[in-house]
Amino acid sequence: MKKCIIGFCTIALLCTACNNAEQKEKAGKDKYENSKLSLEEVEKKSPVRFLSVSGNGKKNLLGQTVVKGKVHNNAKMVTYKDVDIKLFFYSKTGTLLQEDQEVVYESVAPGTTVNFKSKYFSPKGTDSIAMKIVSAKY
Repeated sequence: MKKCIIGFCTIALLCTACNNAEQKEKAGKDKYENSKLSLEEVEKKSPVRFLSVSGNGKKNLLGQTVVKGKVHNNAKMVTYKDVDIKLFFYSKTGTLLQEDQEVVYESVAPGTTVNFKSKYFSPKGTDSIAMKIVSAKY
């Protein structure tokens, strides 16, 4: 009788251990999927956090300022499009002369860079240009 009880307890323990391992594996997969979803949600809610812009401006023969820039997407999952950029034109002393808006109508996939080029009649005395990402769609 004792052998029967011991045998039954051993079988019950083994079944519980196997079932527990399967549950842990399933929980691990669910946790991965949830973290993947939450990462995607974070990237969709705050595109400014994951996009960066850089560039410069030069005068052409017509007196226009040609702005060449690059938009880079640091996100892991979300592709952004219609990136809205604010341009700031500064004098030699650092005084803000003018602000302007530019929209890059291209898709920027995760980890990629998109080039853009625009022409502006910048105010007299413009020495430098700064750029800032305002928003983007996904």
